[in-house]
Amino acid sequence: MLHAFNFIPHDTKIDFVAKRWWGFGLTILLTVISAASLYVNGLNLGIDFKGGILIEAKAPQAIHVAELRNELESLNLGEITLQEFGGPDDILIRVQRQEGGDEVQQKAIQTVRAKLGHSYDYRRVEVVGPTVGQELLHAGLLATLFAILAIAGYVAIRFEWQFGVAAFTSTIHDVFVTLGLYSILQLDFNLTAVAALLTLAGYSINDTVVVFDRIRETLHRHKANDLAGVINDSVNQTLSRTLMTAGTTLLALLPLVILGGPALLNFSLALTWGILVGTYSSIYVAAAFLLYMPPLRRIDTKKSVNK
Repeated sequence: MLHAFNFIPHDTKIDFVAKRWWGFGLTILLTVISAASLYVNGLNLGIDFKGGILIEAKAPQAIHVAELRNELESLNLGEITLQEFGGPDDILIRVQRQEGGDEVQQKAIQTVRAKLGHSYDYRRVEVVGPTVGQELLHAGLLATLFAILAIAGYVAIRFEWQFGVAAFTSTIHDVFVTLGLYSILQLDFNLTAVAALLTLAGYSINDTVVVFDRIRETLHRHKANDLAGVINDSVNQTLSRTLMTAGTTLLALLPLVILGGPALLNFSLALTWGILVGTYSSIYVAAAFLLYMPPLRRIDTKKSVNK
């Protein structure tokens, strides 16, 4: 008979609940630092949210994106992003909005077209104003918030409402701290960053639900009125799975962080940081937060909290 591989010994007895104050302290520290950076530095909004120039073009041959990016960056027009779509000869070029009115924007467009040459077929050339960019920013942030609320609602329905509150707290913490990383490092915050936050929210709740499911199972067969013991047992039993899932995901992300270049850095770095934060928050934020909620399945939490 094959046995599942356990990265952590099956009989691990780590007292996570007793160490919850270290986790709470780290959570508060990261939240305060993120909030302070967002207040002082704000977000380094990318082209999607600040507005800029969009050029959709088709080349006569396959495009080498890295080479083309280097050529366009030599024009000194500020931030430029390139995205392949459709075939290997299709490219979407975004150039940051230039200081000045429409004449300056049109001049930048002509500069890019002159660099690309006459062999390109220009399918679409647009100038996106800052108003549209602000609307996209608000829509992206609202989409993230609604996704987190929907996740919390799902957990509350599947388990109990206390689990939903704990899931909302831990997920909003993970997303907010990752948002703080964008502010601290002044990474470009664009639609790709919003996608990273949504991906992180889904990953974080997946790990949290595994811990919650084990807590619910243990509650059904645990006879003592000791919620702290139930949480410790559940977290220890799922610890191997939690660490292995995070570890294998990080193995896939680290090469993107190191070798992916500037085009993938914002996305991969944010996910890497978010997974590290989300792994510990599933234990110290989500699970331990249940100790301060109304009783679960008639379990007396006062005895657990006062220990």
